[in-house]
Parts: sequence; structure tokens; C-alpha cells
Amino acid sequence: MREAELAGSLIGTTKRGIGPCYASKVIRNGIRVSDLRHMDTFPEKLDILLHDAASRFKGFEYSKSMLQTEVEHYKRYSERVEPYIAVTVHLMHDAFSSGKRILVEGGQATMLDVDFGTYPFVTSSNPSAGGICTGLGIAPRHIGDLIGVAKAYTTRVGSGPYPTELLDEAGENLRSAGYEYGTTTGRPRRCGWLDLVALKYSCQINGFSTLNLTKLDVLSGLSRIRLGVAYKGPDGNVLPSFPADLDLLQQVEVIYENLPGWQADISSVRRYQDLPSAACLYVERIESLLGIPINYIGVGPSRDALIVK
Repeated sequence: MREAELAGSLIGTTKRGIGPCYASKVIRNGIRVSDLRHMDTFPEKLDILLHDAASRFKGFEYSKSMLQTEVEHYKRYSERVEPYIAVTVHLMHDAFSSGKRILVEGGQATMLDVDFGTYPFVTSSNPSAGGICTGLGIAPRHIGDLIGVAKAYTTRVGSGPYPTELLDEAGENLRSAGYEYGTTTGRPRRCGWLDLVALKYSCQINGFSTLNLTKLDVLSGLSRIRLGVAYKGPDGNVLPSFPADLDLLQQVEVIYENLPGWQADISSVRRYQDLPSAACLYVERIESLLGIPINYIGVGPSRDALIVK
């Protein structure tokens, strides 16, 4: 319904209700997981949300019978979810106090961060490192190493400016070789050369100590590989950083460096020194431009297809 409201200005969401859920959180009429423990007051809270939806969206006919049906659904959800409901702040700090190691995995990407991404073509939360603190209640001083994960080329699902996008056969080849389709929606991902301006910006926001460069094997077979190393603005001057101004981002000209490709299949390589020299040059040039070491290199989809450098 929200996408229908936007008409021709679709921002390319998954249409799973994530945005409306966060909107309810911000205006403070949302339903929290802990509410499932209080089915005596739950119908009243759900009634408020459904009344709001009925007043906003044409064609949405709300009735008390609908409320009763939904409440019955949520009663069943409650029975299944209730054993897993916990106060996460206590859970996390109890783990710290017990000396346990905690691994936090972030979904999506920094450029989809609602505050630092290509707004409004973003998600509704903070999938950057700051989301660890705000999402789990973990204090910043408890955060140890931050490992950034980046593909050897750039992809994006949905709308929004994409300076290094390849709209030709080369982009189609990357999509096919890397099987680039959205995990949730199955939509084809847009593919292009690695954008080091955006990647450096992401590294600055997150404070990565090292990077995991994935899908290096997808670039095998190319005679030339390009790296987007800077943006030139419409006035001809090189921009100092990734711009927050979306209008400016749509007008930038990417400055590329051309590097030699390699023909060998590297999917079975497990030692860095066994990679083709051109592949090593590519990795080391990225390290040089970012100022961050790449300690992990993915060369295939399997769990063991990893080079520890």
C-alpha cells in the first residue's frame, strides 16, 4: 500500500512491511515483541494500528471480525515465540560477564543505512556498525574487531543512484557469473565495477579493522578490470568524499583506474601466493587506496572457498 502511494517514485523496497513497522516505532504506536505476552491488552494495541491503516489507505476495509481473526493468529504466534522473548541488554551483558564471545552479523549494507546511505533509497534501520549498539544494547567499548565484507565488484538491489553501474553486456556477465539476485525478493541485482569512493566512505563510518573481499573468482576471465577511485563533480573538480547530496551523486563522473585481468579459474586456490599476479595486484591496489588490510578473500560460494591472507 505504501508503494502504491509513492506511485512513480518507487524506492524499491522488499514490500515486506519493514518501513511501516519502523514508522510505527518512531510515532510510538507500534507493537513490540513483549506485547505478545499480554494478550489481554494486545487487541487494543492492534486495533489502533488497524484503524490507522483504514483511515490512510483507500480500499482497506477494517472490521471487528478482522481484528478478532488477527488476534487469533497472534495468539498462536505468541505460543511459539514466547520462550525466546528476553531482555536483550541483560542477555548481552550477562554473556560479557561470563566471558563469552559474541559474534554479531550485520545484514544489508552501509549504503542502505537510513542515516548514512543513499537516502531515500535505503532501508529503515542502521545496518552499519552503530546498529550493534542501538540494536542490541551493547556499549561501544565492548565492541572488538570490526570486519567489513565487500564484494570484489559493486551490486545494488532496487532504485537509487549507482555511479559505477554497468548497463551493458559486462554488467549482465557479472550478474550471471555471481548469481546476483536479491535474497528476499529474487530481483536481479544491478552490477558494476568496484566503487572505492563508496567503499572508503563505508570504512570510515564503520571503522573496519580489516576487510573480507568476496567473490574475487567472479572477475576471472576478464581481460581488464576497472576500479572507480574518485568522483568528479559537474564543475570538473574531484569530490573529497562520497556526497550526501543525491542530486550531486547522480551527476558525478567516475574516475577509473584500469588493471589487468586474469584468465585462470581461482575457485580452488586456498593460498594467497597461489593467486595469479594480476589478482594479487587487484587486491593490493584496493588495500593501498583504502588504507585497510584485506585479510580474507572469498573465491567461491562454499564455506571453505576462503583465502586467509
